[in-house]
Amino acid sequence: LLEISTSSPPVKPAFAFVRQPAWDTADPEMQAGFAELAEALGEDCDEVDLPGHFGEAMKLCELVQMTELAKSYHHYARRGRDQLSPTMQQTMDEGGRVLAHDYLVARDWPRLLNDALEAVFDRYDAILTPAAPGPAPAGLEWTGSAAFNGIWTFCGTPAVTLPLLQSDSGLPMGVQLVG
Repeated sequence: LLEISTSSPPVKPAFAFVRQPAWDTADPEMQAGFAELAEALGEDCDEVDLPGHFGEAMKLCELVQMTELAKSYHHYARRGRDQLSPTMQQTMDEGGRVLAHDYLVARDWPRLLNDALEAVFDRYDAILTPAAPGPAPAGLEWTGSAAFNGIWTFCGTPAVTLPLLQSDSGLPMGVQLVG
């Protein structure tokens, strides 16, 4: 096992650097870090554009999440809605108003998105993309934006975050490797 784990890969991996739909919300430090990473990888990394319909994915992912949250937490709300946070109550209310038709249409989208990703994975071994807009937010009230990883969860693709970049303040910034 040690010999295998310390040996060179039998084939040089090829990476697709993807500026996903939320790219414009990434911190300048994150954007600069990815420019440096792509440069360091050189010919083993190409910038790849996702088809335009990926721009709709986060909105549909949120619709599915809100609807499923409203369903899953319904029994808690029945027993003590006032004990749930205002944010949770609002999300449940929004999820409860989603029409079944809209939910079912949104649930069909991962198949469409994965069909488009097949072309990327035919050429590349993995996608490199930010895991978040920048370093982790201060405080414990919020874990940060899911705009950079929610799309991969929605598609059902495996993804792992590696702390390969560092902000000027010394905090790690995640590089997401998507398969």
